[in-house]
Amino acid sequence: MAVESTRLGSVTRSNAFWRSDGFQKWLTKRLPPSNSVNLNQKNIFILPTRQGVYFALLIFFMVLAGINYQNSLVYGLAFLLSSLFMVSILHTFRNLSGLTLSAGKSDMVFVGQDAEFEVILSRKGQRTYEAILLGWDTDLMVNADLLGNTEITVKLFVKTKNRGLLNPGRLMVQTVYPVGLFRAWSWVDLDATTLVFPRPIDAGPVPAAESMADEGDMPQKQGVEDFHGLRDFEPGDSPRHISWKTYARTDELQVKEFSGFVDRRVWLDWDYFPGMDRENRLSRLCFWVLQVSKSRDEYGLRLPGLERSPANSATHRLQLLKDLAVFELQTEIEVGPLSGSKAKTQ
Repeated sequence: MAVESTRLGSVTRSNAFWRSDGFQKWLTKRLPPSNSVNLNQKNIFILPTRQGVYFALLIFFMVLAGINYQNSLVYGLAFLLSSLFMVSILHTFRNLSGLTLSAGKSDMVFVGQDAEFEVILSRKGQRTYEAILLGWDTDLMVNADLLGNTEITVKLFVKTKNRGLLNPGRLMVQTVYPVGLFRAWSWVDLDATTLVFPRPIDAGPVPAAESMADEGDMPQKQGVEDFHGLRDFEPGDSPRHISWKTYARTDELQVKEFSGFVDRRVWLDWDYFPGMDRENRLSRLCFWVLQVSKSRDEYGLRLPGLERSPANSATHRLQLLKDLAVFELQTEIEVGPLSGSKAKTQ
């Protein structure tokens, strides 16, 4: 089935260099997409922060002052700060080195909701990791610490604007621990995807169900075939339906109800919305799918070039939502059940 994969850019690609094709090709070769990535010297980058640059300039001017005034105390302080500067490189790098990131579950959502992705952080040995920032969106970055546990699960969120298959792109993982003079970071592509359904828009009442008693398999009250239950007696009820055993036991008149079987089928049809554009039709059909799935009616979907026979189950509901999500999108990707995924309903 044809699906358009929406791929979001990394949160750090804010200028032409990070977005350039050459850099992206180099980055893909150095850090190829993988469901699990172990951070090491090959995929960790480290540079001074703004505070680190100011700190280095301070040391430089202190050395100049020591040379100019031949002051050994200034020399000693400058060399002490230089040692701190150099040691912080190692500690900042070690706060990412050895950390393993793995893709977890993802939630299927509707346009406008934040898509939720789970990222599993794990470690080997006794090394601890503190103040790790990670995320796809600069406004939704999450802080994580890996101290007592060998593995934690972090939930990250991505804003959604379009329906279809969503790939959030490269995940930013970074740290400035312990003193903030250096920033170590990496861009990892965990090859995570989720499905984004159309935004539901109120389309009014669901179309009337079609009933066919000869072929039905859905129970309907007030039939004459199978016992359904008891209700209180009302004037006009046939004496033949009174439960005399219940009356003898409780002195209350109750009437037996029976159920017959009918087939109630609701068709959700593209042609119910003439003159509307594609996205508005899909949004209204999505609303109907959510509404009719709460009833016991069987429901089917008719789209141009696609027809799903009526049924009523969670699997059928999810299949119809997938059909609406990927309708007339172009990238050839197999759309099947997403491992560990679940759909958020409104």
